Amino acid sequence: MNTEVFASRHIGITERDLESMFETVGVENLEQLILETIPDDIRLKQPLQIPQGISEHEFLTHIQNLSEKNKVFKSYIGLGYHESLIPSVIKRNILENPGWYTAYTPYQAEIAQGRLEALLNFQTMVCDLTGMELANASLLDESTAAAEAMTMLFDIRSRQQKKEGVLKFFVSEEVLPQTVSLLQTRSTPLGIELVVGNHEEFAFLDNFYGALLQYPGKHGQVHDYAEFVQKAKENDIKVAVAADILSLVMLTAPGEWGVDVVVGTTQRFGIPLGYGGPHAAFFATKREYKRSIPGRIIGVTKDTDGNPALRMALQTREQHIKRDKATSNICTAQVLLAVMAGMYAVYHGPKGLGYIANKIHNQAKVLSNGFKNIGLQQLNTSFFDTIKVKIADTQKLKGVAEGKGINFNYIDSETISIALNEATNKTDIESILNCFGETEISIQEEVANVISSSLKRQTPFLEQEVFNSYHSETELMRYIKKLERKDLALNHSMISLGSCTMKLNAASEMLPLSWANWGNIHPFVPLNQAEGYQEVLKELEEQLNVITGFAATSLQPNSGAQGEYAGLMTIRAYHEANGEGHRNICIIPASAHGTNPASAVMAGMKVVVTKTDEKGNIDVADLEEKVHLHSEHLAALMVTYPSTHGVFESSIKHITQLVHENGGQVYMDGANMNAQVGLTNPATIGADVCHLNLHKTFAIPHGGGGPGVGPICVAAQLKPFLPTNPVVETGGEKAITAISAAPWGSALACLISYGYIKMLGAEGLTDATRIAILNANYIKDKLKGKFDVLYSGEKGRAAHEMIIDCRPFKANGIEVTDIAKRLMDYGFHAPTVSFPVAGTIMIEPTESESLAELNKFCDAMLSIREEIDEASDEDQDNVLKNAPHTLEMVTNDRWDYPYSRKKAAFPLPFVSENKFWPTIRRTDEAFGDRNLICTCTPIEAYVEA
Repeated sequence: MNTEVFASRHIGITERDLESMFETVGVENLEQLILETIPDDIRLKQPLQIPQGISEHEFLTHIQNLSEKNKVFKSYIGLGYHESLIPSVIKRNILENPGWYTAYTPYQAEIAQGRLEALLNFQTMVCDLTGMELANASLLDESTAAAEAMTMLFDIRSRQQKKEGVLKFFVSEEVLPQTVSLLQTRSTPLGIELVVGNHEEFAFLDNFYGALLQYPGKHGQVHDYAEFVQKAKENDIKVAVAADILSLVMLTAPGEWGVDVVVGTTQRFGIPLGYGGPHAAFFATKREYKRSIPGRIIGVTKDTDGNPALRMALQTREQHIKRDKATSNICTAQVLLAVMAGMYAVYHGPKGLGYIANKIHNQAKVLSNGFKNIGLQQLNTSFFDTIKVKIADTQKLKGVAEGKGINFNYIDSETISIALNEATNKTDIESILNCFGETEISIQEEVANVISSSLKRQTPFLEQEVFNSYHSETELMRYIKKLERKDLALNHSMISLGSCTMKLNAASEMLPLSWANWGNIHPFVPLNQAEGYQEVLKELEEQLNVITGFAATSLQPNSGAQGEYAGLMTIRAYHEANGEGHRNICIIPASAHGTNPASAVMAGMKVVVTKTDEKGNIDVADLEEKVHLHSEHLAALMVTYPSTHGVFESSIKHITQLVHENGGQVYMDGANMNAQVGLTNPATIGADVCHLNLHKTFAIPHGGGGPGVGPICVAAQLKPFLPTNPVVETGGEKAITAISAAPWGSALACLISYGYIKMLGAEGLTDATRIAILNANYIKDKLKGKFDVLYSGEKGRAAHEMIIDCRPFKANGIEVTDIAKRLMDYGFHAPTVSFPVAGTIMIEPTESESLAELNKFCDAMLSIREEIDEASDEDQDNVLKNAPHTLEMVTNDRWDYPYSRKKAAFPLPFVSENKFWPTIRRTDEAFGDRNLICTCTPIEAYVEA
């Protein structure tokens, strides 16, 4: 075995495994299986034009050399991004810990109680600091969170406003430029009219439904918005505030003014700058809007035994239920980053946060006074951490400052702003003032108060026990470990989630995320300070172009849903540029991901759904009928390939050609790209644009539900419309406005996919796809005769995933949920449940699992099949209905069940070797929705509820 070949470490199947697997699947070799799985007319005839893979050692040396091309200056640019100090205990035990970064979204609450508690802490922190009643468990970035606020307030306009067609939304000129750009992107297709102006001159007319304010303003001025909010309420105008969360330690919480929404980013709470992301945004609102808030809410409920339990609440808002009626396409979060930010608050507590905020504020006052002493005018009358200075020549200053390794925010030819941060010290203050030609600086420590009493925070915060208990490293380390032990992640066993591709996130891909030369780069630095990043991002774009067969890539979308939206917005811009802006029909198969129709509606399109046939394929006759019916207005077809049903549809080229002949463009959802890489590609099937889930196919870890990256790859005709950014120009010559806050989205996470492709190389990438397909078909055939696979290709093959039909087991009183919960007792996370077909499970083993792990999973499924046969509809007291079985149940003195403790907890021999104990029994979701508790409320509240 060549120990330097990364593919042998990433791919779990060895050469010696293949013969027995081929026998099970009924093929002579891999090539035969691929020929029977992928239609010949879309097979690539040439290998990927990507260099051969390099070893892990070579990659780490290479990425270290690239990091040294980045210049880590002291950046005081601000604009929503500030250097933050990551406590080492959090970096080592969460960011660098696969127990946290390889976990899946907590849909199976019983094996996710640790993550859920960490997210409940995050929500509590946000509610306390913002003064709001309800917060979600994070969004993507501040700007997209502000856009979600604009659209939520649009959706909940009063009946009278809807009747009168009130469409105007006011945006203060104090709002961050990237946010304004993103609001322009989101508002246009929905018909919302943005009005940007001075909030002090706003007339509160009755044709406005909402407003957005920035607190503090983009250049640091702290405004008292209480009067504005009061006047807005009197005129039925709802108000959102984008707030700096660290400033809220010292400033009045916006909730105390009666605002409707508060958004922002928690990047300042121990998250690296990372050239723009990933960072966890927050969204807080009033309890009355709980059915409208975008994203996920973690709520408290109880389990079967009445014990407190956590789970994701109000899931009826999810897009797979509302589809084209959804008001947001958000289906993910930034869970890993939210966990880190929440843990930062746990570690520092209210007194520690107070110390940090006061230190930064006092340094800003000292700096302001320093400018006064050298004769320069400081323009902000009230500020937290950012001052605004009038100078003679910003261009001259820029040269001097950059020569000293310092970045300021250059507002215009005579004005700069300087935003201080947690890492700033007295020496830094002296260095800043030295940029202005002064060599002997007298710094006055005691400076007059610059925050008025009406704006000073009077309300206590973070009084809950969790924020006042873990302030030593020993205690926090143990608390983090306690939560980690409650969660099943990839470091314990295979997570075979169909469509979600839970593959190995290699340590060598992850290590650079902790390095300062990657972490400490502000997204708005001059490009010559980010040459390492630029090289990585440019090469990653080129690699993805080759893999997809397309002409260009934008890495800006920072989730799969954002990628969907970005792809559709480029199609929209393309039609408008061709004088065909009337094209607004988007055809979507009934089997599509729920985010597809939600994204189409957000892009201003009308959704037309096509049927699927009995084999799970697109009903071509129905599609043809609808394409011809809407040909004059056809904008796009959204198609997932291979299909959401796990099949390579042979009619795909006919379908895409049909759409093109009728004036539409084809958008391919890249969720199932793991079955394409190196064997076929979106361009070959006839698509024009696709998004890729880098957190699926390209090995960015799921992190418990985020971060994700959802870049779009486009054909040549769509290249001019790729998105830009108002601060650092990106995209095409006819670029649409921003899709996310940062120019290259979650750039830090892109290092992972860059490493994945670099180390696997052309051959390794293609082998990974082949083995993913082999593993899926192996499981399919191992379970044959015991579980029916709902759909398969024309030659009986699955793609990289398959749907198993569990509906027949209802005759025994067994639901698909019972199987999902019982798998926990065997040490496995359930596959995808009831998507895309209710009453089924969708299994995807990925290429990184070993044959031994595949066999354990199959043994567990076959054992569960025997348990199903033992069950009856009349007697529901069985091992499946009572699953999962907790340690407390099994060790209790009482055992009233008609089966043994061994059968409950150790149903197969391999389980005892590595037993995972769910910490709660099944959650009562209905109870939780009726009694929504989404903060760390005292235990008495649960009892009262």
